[in-house]
Amino acid sequence: MILSPRTKIDALLKKYPFLLEYLVSLAPAYAKLKNPWLRKTLGKLANLEQVASMGGLSLSRLLSALQAEVARQTGETLPIALAAEEPPSTAARSEPEAEAKPAKEERIEALKEIIKALHAGGDPEVLKQRFAEVIRGVSAAEIAAMEQSLIAEGLPEEEVKRLCDVHVLVFQESLEEAPTPTYPPGHPLHTLFLENRAAEKILNALEEQLKGFGEPPSLSAFEAKREELQNLIHQLGLIERHYLKKENQLFPRLEAHGVSGPSKVMWAIHDDIRSHLKGLREKIQEKRAEDFLKTSRLLIQMMRDMIYKEEKILFPMSWETLDEADWAGVKKGEEEIGYAWITPGTEWKPHVPPREVSSAYRPSAGTEIILDLDVGKLTADQVNAILKHLSVDLTFVDANDVVRYYSGTEERVFPRSPGVIGRQVHNCHPPKSVHVVNRILEAFKKGERNKAEFWIQREGKFIYILYIAVRDEAGRYLGCLEVSQDISRLRQLQGERRLLDWE
Repeated sequence: MILSPRTKIDALLKKYPFLLEYLVSLAPAYAKLKNPWLRKTLGKLANLEQVASMGGLSLSRLLSALQAEVARQTGETLPIALAAEEPPSTAARSEPEAEAKPAKEERIEALKEIIKALHAGGDPEVLKQRFAEVIRGVSAAEIAAMEQSLIAEGLPEEEVKRLCDVHVLVFQESLEEAPTPTYPPGHPLHTLFLENRAAEKILNALEEQLKGFGEPPSLSAFEAKREELQNLIHQLGLIERHYLKKENQLFPRLEAHGVSGPSKVMWAIHDDIRSHLKGLREKIQEKRAEDFLKTSRLLIQMMRDMIYKEEKILFPMSWETLDEADWAGVKKGEEEIGYAWITPGTEWKPHVPPREVSSAYRPSAGTEIILDLDVGKLTADQVNAILKHLSVDLTFVDANDVVRYYSGTEERVFPRSPGVIGRQVHNCHPPKSVHVVNRILEAFKKGERNKAEFWIQREGKFIYILYIAVRDEAGRYLGCLEVSQDISRLRQLQGERRLLDWE
């Protein structure tokens, strides 16, 4: 190791831990280095030139003292390079510009330590002040990389989600200072941006309606506004299309570029918002004014926070990460899902073909594929048409847990888009239900079970869901088939119908 103005104090203390006590003996200001959080954050960024200034010592004195102490303790003589390891032109630059910028990895590691301190109960305002140098200029991509790394290291997604708002609070000033990209009309991000503006109008209208309730809320006031409240909650429900476009179009492509942290955290928050919307519908029907008021306020704040996170973190990061072929694929998929409240612009048009998240074999034009089935033969086109005309929705996941197919029925119970093809099924489900999916698939693979069935009520529909273990004649597991169907009408059937009735 060379002792130079740019040597990081963190690297030095890791190699020679005894220097910590020695530094404290040199100057009282160095006592703060005993704080482990400080060492793991600022220590990764601070160089010896900055450390000398912090302790009120000249750089040459500090380097000489460190060299002598290392020699005394180990017998090793570290070389000293007084000249900064920068190009000659650096000397002419201002002091802030001359400071060595930390490597991206070091900065992300420092950000992670700040977040770990938050999760350990640290005060956000105190941490903002203590680590101002680390936080200054933090980018959306760095926040995304930090969250992803924390999840990879074992911090539960639910825990990251729980303190997601605190993360944003700590980094808010830097996010506000960062320039916001301008998205051309018709571009998927511009469309999502317009949907956010429409969502804000509905949230503002709902907030205005809540003001006349009183504290505690008056049941008569609640009854008087009940119809309008139902209408607003119904309108807010269209946010589902907005979130589905993120989950089925944006997230898969970010994952393909190695970015998965924000996707998992945001998806978990989407589900919380969905749950609150469902709860509000129930509370209106049951005339629970106080609960409705409380949940509405919570929902308004959650949705506004999500808009902020999208526009300050997710959208800029996606703009930097994805290329035109990716965006062409997003554009194609969003048309299948639909739009919330708005009509998208038409100015932006991709000049390259859409890149699918996974490649699949496509036969050449004019080639007819005949499938020799157990009983009979069908063309590939016939099989595809038959599957699309079934009254049930099908999704097939192969033996490696990769989504390989879904039936493109006209009105699917659970919307799908081509972006799910080729994805690990674990990444296609909300975080809170992944453990259930894993349990089913493991039981199928081990041969312990052959089916799992569920039924749920959603938006006035009674939905039946069946998971089937698909095996060949030898019993080898080929994958899992999900069959889902709205059986509301079937549950109401009575008696018999034996005659044709088309009138």
